Amino acid sequence: MKILFITPATPLRGGIALSSERLAHELLALNHEVVVYSFKLQYPSLLFPGKTQYTKDPATPGFEIKSTLNSINPLNWILVGWAIARERPDRIFVRFWLPFMGPCLGTVLRMARLFLWKKKPRVTALVDNIVPHEKRPGDGPFARYFVRACDDFVVMSHSVGEEIKQFLKPSLLSDQASLPVGGGVGVVRYAPHPVYDTYGPPVLKDKARKKLNLPPDAPIVLFFGFIRAYKGLDLLLEALAGAPSVHALIAGECYESWKPYQAIIKKNDLEWRVHLHTDFVPTELVPAYFAAADLVVQPYHSATQSGISQIAYNFDKPMVVTNVGGLPEIVAHGVSGYVVEPQPAAIAAAIRDFFENDRAEAMKAGVRAEKARFSWGHLANVLLEG
Repeated sequence: MKILFITPATPLRGGIALSSERLAHELLALNHEVVVYSFKLQYPSLLFPGKTQYTKDPATPGFEIKSTLNSINPLNWILVGWAIARERPDRIFVRFWLPFMGPCLGTVLRMARLFLWKKKPRVTALVDNIVPHEKRPGDGPFARYFVRACDDFVVMSHSVGEEIKQFLKPSLLSDQASLPVGGGVGVVRYAPHPVYDTYGPPVLKDKARKKLNLPPDAPIVLFFGFIRAYKGLDLLLEALAGAPSVHALIAGECYESWKPYQAIIKKNDLEWRVHLHTDFVPTELVPAYFAAADLVVQPYHSATQSGISQIAYNFDKPMVVTNVGGLPEIVAHGVSGYVVEPQPAAIAAAIRDFFENDRAEAMKAGVRAEKARFSWGHLANVLLEG
C-alpha cells in the first residue's frame, strides 16, 4: 500500500519531525511504501519564538521527503494538493499539532481529494493537540476546518480524543458519541505515544556529568525541552526550595521571557543548584542530559501527552509528572514514577521521597516493565485500522 504522510520532517527540527520519521520507518517495516510531504516554510520567522527552525542532522534514509508546503501561501496549498493527487496514494496520514496549520492542511487535503475524484483515499489524522495550550484568535475555526477534511483520527491521549468530538460533523458525532476513545475501528482511536528509541546507546552518568560540567555526586533532576509557560518550570523552581540539596538541570531553549524564572531562582537562592543549558539541545547531546539526571520532572500546568516522557522511558529514567491531560496515562504512580498535583509542595514531596528513600533502582525496574506498552508497531497498526 502506498501511504502519503503529511508532516514536518528533516531538515525541520523538533519532536514532531523526529517521531514522524520514526513512524515512517515502522510503516516501511510493515511493507508499505511511504512518501513524506513536509514544509519548505513551516512558520514565518516573525511567528517563531526560537532561534532556528532547522536542524543540521541528516535525514533518516529509507523514504523520500518532499519539502514543498508553505503554511501561509494559499496558491501553494492548491499546487501541493495537485502534487499529492499525482502520487496516487492508497492512504493519506497527516500530522496535526496546532490550529495555525488548519487552513493550510485542511485545504491541501480538500484539493488532493478533489483532484483524486476517481479514487478518494482515506485521510487519517494523527493529532498531538487540537486545542492549543496557548490560545490564539481563530483557533476554533481553524481546527474545525482541518477536522472536517479528515475521515478519522488517532490520538495519543484520551483528553485530545474528547476535544476532537466538539469539531466533528453532527452526523459523525451522533454515530460515535457513545463510543469510548480507544483502539479499534472508530472515528477516534487511541494509541499511546511510543518510546523514542532513536538516540543511540546510553551514556555513563559520570561521563555525562563531566561533559555537562555538573557536580559528580549531587542528586539531580532534569527539566527537558522547550521552555514555555504551560510547561511549569516555575513550579519546579519553587519546589526546589522545598527539596534542599537537590540540583536541577534545565535543558532546552526558552521561548519566552526568562525574567520570571530568574526572579524565582534569586528569591530562593537557587543559583548554585540550578544549572542552565537554555540553548536548543542537538540530537547527539540528548543521551548525555538524560544520563546525567537521576529523575526527570515534568511539572506541567496543562498537557495532552509529552514526548519527554517517552525519551525518559528510553533511557530508563523515573519521572515526576503532574496530574494534567494525558500524563497520568503514561506514568504509573509508584511504579515508573510519581503523579502529583501541579503544586510546588507536591512536586517537592515526590522529589524528596525519591532521593531520601532510595527509590531509584526499584523505579528503574518499573520503567523497564512499563515501557513495553509503548511500541511504534502498535501506533502504526492503529493508524492502519481505519
